[in-house]
Amino acid sequence: MKSSSSIEDLIPHLLQAKKVVVLTGAGVSAESGIPTFRGRDGLWKKYRAEELATPYAFISNPRLVWEWYDWRRQLIADKQPNPAHLTLAKWENIFPSFWLITQNIDGLHQQAGSRRLLELHGNIWKMRCVDEGTVFENRTTPLPEIPPHCPDCGGLLRPHVVWFGESLDSSLLSEAFRLSHECEVMFSIGTSAIVQPAASLPVAAAENGALLIEINAEPTPLASVAQFNFYGRAGEILPQIHQALLQALEKNSSASLGKNRTTKARKTEK
Repeated sequence: MKSSSSIEDLIPHLLQAKKVVVLTGAGVSAESGIPTFRGRDGLWKKYRAEELATPYAFISNPRLVWEWYDWRRQLIADKQPNPAHLTLAKWENIFPSFWLITQNIDGLHQQAGSRRLLELHGNIWKMRCVDEGTVFENRTTPLPEIPPHCPDCGGLLRPHVVWFGESLDSSLLSEAFRLSHECEVMFSIGTSAIVQPAASLPVAAAENGALLIEINAEPTPLASVAQFNFYGRAGEILPQIHQALLQALEKNSSASLGKNRTTKARKTEK
């Protein structure tokens, strides 16, 4: 199938789809004003993100690492879901099976209302006890205690995120690949399609016959694999797709209702 950038051509595929999976990356969060914390955005005092987001850094100086995360939490505390987040949350009620897989840790998908959600890299608003493994949600900014301690056992808490040098949760990753293998349609939105293992999810979907749609600010390595490519802001493109999909669903519903009425009328005539 030749690659297309036509929403009109995409809609018939979405009307037939029962299993849809979406992968989102930093590009979606950036439209809500979330910094990438990489390059210049990642500089804090004299440190780079790669120097602080590691198990070694936390063991060496948990207070320093938590000061950085407290700063990050304060930066994003007032950020709100954008139209891309809100549209994806609505799709849970449209497709029979819909799952959202995100690389983002800002919690904006959850805030937008998404519930069928896999957060591959964790969530900055959650903390995990290093002794018991218990996970807590905590949205307090600034933190009253740095580093924070577990309310149950008094042990040290760490951010519930995946750091450089750590592996993703194996059960979470397995579920993400299972969903990707089984879906009929997959969207890759706002991601560079480079960071592994998440970058392999759209490829796995395509290899298993799924229709692949890329929505990004610019082409990525997926451009040659995707059947549909839309370049621009996800917060503008997704609502356009959503509106076209609703119109098509309404049209199909009216046609179906009209057909049922005709059938009933013919039975009455008999």
